[in-house]
Amino acid sequence: MEQFRKAVEEILKKEVKGAIALEIPQNPAMGDFAFPCFGLAKELKKNPAAIAQELAGKLNPKAPIQKIEAKGPYVNFFIVKENMAEAILHAVTKENGTYGATKGKKEKVLLEFPSPNTNKPLHLGHLRNIFLGMSISNILEFLGNRVYRVNLNNDRGIHICKSMLAYQKFGKGREPDKKSDHFVGDFYVLYNQKLKEMPALEQEAQSMLRKWEEGDKEVRALWKQMNQWALQGFEMTYCRLGMVFDKTYNESAFFDKAKVMVEEGLKKGVFERQEDGSVLAPLEQYGLPNKVVLRKDQTSIYITQDMYLAKKKFEDFKIDRSIYLVGSEQNLHFQQLFKILELLGYPWAKQCLHLSYGMVYLPQGRMKSREGRVVDADDLLEEMEKLAAAEIRKRHPELKEKEVKERAKQIGHGALRFFILKVDAQKDMVYNPEESIAFEGETGPYVQYAHARICSILKKHGKKIPEKGDFSLLNSPEEKQLIKALATFPETVHAAAMHYRPSLLCQYLISLAQACNEFYHQHPILQAEEKRRDARLLLISCIRQVLENGLSLLGIEAPGEM
Repeated sequence: MEQFRKAVEEILKKEVKGAIALEIPQNPAMGDFAFPCFGLAKELKKNPAAIAQELAGKLNPKAPIQKIEAKGPYVNFFIVKENMAEAILHAVTKENGTYGATKGKKEKVLLEFPSPNTNKPLHLGHLRNIFLGMSISNILEFLGNRVYRVNLNNDRGIHICKSMLAYQKFGKGREPDKKSDHFVGDFYVLYNQKLKEMPALEQEAQSMLRKWEEGDKEVRALWKQMNQWALQGFEMTYCRLGMVFDKTYNESAFFDKAKVMVEEGLKKGVFERQEDGSVLAPLEQYGLPNKVVLRKDQTSIYITQDMYLAKKKFEDFKIDRSIYLVGSEQNLHFQQLFKILELLGYPWAKQCLHLSYGMVYLPQGRMKSREGRVVDADDLLEEMEKLAAAEIRKRHPELKEKEVKERAKQIGHGALRFFILKVDAQKDMVYNPEESIAFEGETGPYVQYAHARICSILKKHGKKIPEKGDFSLLNSPEEKQLIKALATFPETVHAAAMHYRPSLLCQYLISLAQACNEFYHQHPILQAEEKRRDARLLLISCIRQVLENGLSLLGIEAPGEM
């Protein structure tokens, strides 16, 4: 679309001074590009609709622009359809897997996720974090950025000691009899159950934390064993999801180093030592609550470690942006962290961004790890594969079990990712497994099925698809809509990257799949006369490629058969 956008801008420059911001109308009847006249209203002291009428009358269309007309406060531009079809289909065919990767400023970006606590297994909330992190990384990388995927294991602190204390008191030296991170998580739940009848456990957990920070051998040995169990379990889940990190930081490796930054902050007057010995960052003057950065017993807290790690990441990777993918319940934490880093004088503090996302609820309500009322990631992945397998067996009873399992993984995992990613990240959401696996509606399987159907048509044709043809034959409203949809894919990818919103890509793929299915039902492809058939085959071949590109950016496979 870029060449056509420039052609429209060139015509407008003759009558409009300053920046020209074009829009792409959703309704094809409103043209291929629209110029809003609201910005000129104040300058010209006229009604925007009157300005549009006057401006449209002054502009003379020339190739590749076919027609210019005013519609309300907009001047609409219509591109010669054959020109657009030829340019877009040629671009998709030529660029294939890179179609959509628009040029722009390239940066080194670090994305930190999912940063789990090592006292419980990964759950549905972590999956939303991981799917967002993977897709955003893919999209940024697709546009030429160097992306570093970094994980942080929160492997020390009071929450970790709670699991350790429960195991010490009630575990009786048992070895894991299930996936090891689930085994550790059972003791976190057990601690909270026992706390109701044994309130002294809270003080014992605090005592264990102090011993850990002092390097007590017995406590450290227990921590090392349980931490290893948790991390082994995490690694199995990451592998199942295809998640690989460039680097993993462990909070236990640098928790004490952050105290040096606290001392520096005290010297600079950024922090204040309180009467009880704790250290405070006075932030009220900046519209934020004051924040303790060191407890009175001199143990560190989350923000203390985050101060050091923020600095460490910029030193290790020489990055342009540092993005924290963390739930919305930590919004205030990161506002305070970034303000503290700014006050400490770090110039890169402005390049830190908290990418906040909403809660994931179950139909029956909020998940609570301490009560054991969660959906574990492994269990959910297993359930999605089973649901997909049942649907596949119903549709294809002739398939061998090995093929059923392979397709079930593609479809089940794809359904889960798509259902989660299609919701705008900042919004809370309710997850329903049965709804997500449906082959109809706004789901991953629906988009995957559109891809598989095209593969089936191309396979049935069995010949090479011509790269050129009579594009004037692609003249139905459905074909024009599809060509325009293909043209907007690069802009959709760019918008998803700029705003960190994979949901934009999901909505695009749903619309493209719907438009493709509408076209398929209304127009014959293989049965059409030869020239029209070849043009339509090239069109659906390009649609297949864009569906694959889009799904790939979301971390979803595009199956050839379903």
